[in-house]
Amino acid sequence: MLTDIAIKKAKAADKPYKMTDGGGLHLFVSTAGGKLWRFRYEIGGKEKLLSIGSYPDVSLWNARAARDEAKATIRAGKDPGITKKLRKLSHVTSTANTFEAIGREWYELQKPQWAERHAHDVLVSLERDVFPTFGNVPIKDITAQEVLALLRIIEKRDAKETARRVRQRMSAIFVYAVASGRSENDPAAIVKGAMAPMKKGKQPAIIDLDKAREMLAKAEAEPAHPVTKLALRILALTAIRPGTLATTPWAEWPAGFDLWQVPAERMKMRLHHKDDEARDHLVPLSKQAVEAIEALRTISGRGPLAFPNTRHAHKPMSENAIGYLLNRAGYHHKHVPHGWRATFSSVMNERFRVDKPVIDLMLAHVPKDKVEGAYNRALHLDRRRELAQLWADLILDGAQPASALVMGPRR
Repeated sequence: MLTDIAIKKAKAADKPYKMTDGGGLHLFVSTAGGKLWRFRYEIGGKEKLLSIGSYPDVSLWNARAARDEAKATIRAGKDPGITKKLRKLSHVTSTANTFEAIGREWYELQKPQWAERHAHDVLVSLERDVFPTFGNVPIKDITAQEVLALLRIIEKRDAKETARRVRQRMSAIFVYAVASGRSENDPAAIVKGAMAPMKKGKQPAIIDLDKAREMLAKAEAEPAHPVTKLALRILALTAIRPGTLATTPWAEWPAGFDLWQVPAERMKMRLHHKDDEARDHLVPLSKQAVEAIEALRTISGRGPLAFPNTRHAHKPMSENAIGYLLNRAGYHHKHVPHGWRATFSSVMNERFRVDKPVIDLMLAHVPKDKVEGAYNRALHLDRRRELAQLWADLILDGAQPASALVMGPRR
């Protein structure tokens, strides 16, 4: 039997040689002086060698323990060499089956069908809120209780809506893992009913015409940058989405135009529609809207963006700037920038009930009828022009001209 002293004294020779310990275990000494533990065994009438590890990383005591374990495996009717390979494969598979590995795999599969901004939001939410906790955990080992605990942390930072989106994305990853044979259930689906309740309701908006006029007048009287005030007025007149307005390039507003064609790629729609020019949104502009745009041109018309950021001219303004202006005017939790769409819809539908389909077109709402959505995108343009002018006359009745906003008080 071998001893540690004998092993340490073993030197390289012209030819490799073996130092036998007994029970099939021996130390293989290479011509370079390397020392490798091997176990010789026979199974199925064939002689095989099992590599155990190198000395001194694997001590004599550990080599003997590995030999005894291999013998027990043989007695159980299994091949220790194959068992070792399966263990390695299991480790690799386990690493590949962590929540983060499968999550990123799912993300890359879904990404091509998403808009760039949405894809970015999905990945950021996973990297910020999920991967730090579950990234290295095998997905099949994650329980519903652990998922709920993670979501509770997000809810406690007053981000209940974010928690719901994270749960949905986690659930999609679990479903993908189940479908691909790497998990057995979706614990994120189980916890849906246990999440903190949210107040139901739409974004706050003033839908009374007189109150809407009063609000616009108060906001325009507040000290603010004229670009922000003109953005508020144009937003009210066009009922476009705030994010779409804030990123408008001057290229979409050539001098002397009265029909704004918003490219489909800037609209809120599915990715496969964003390259379809037929889905561009047409916005007929009232005389007052054109007047406001021309007033804006005197301020930012030399740059690429109609509404540049006041600190970084190459970046668009934040749509939050309009919201802060409304807040300062006393409308916090009463009306948000997006609320102008509700104001326009409520006032115009009340006065022109038969024009509801046209008003929906002006809001770029997707028709419930898919056939209508495919073939009725740009119809009623003349009536849309009329309604845009009627709305402008209503909401700006008694308002100051747009040129006055350029000279008004600033912050």
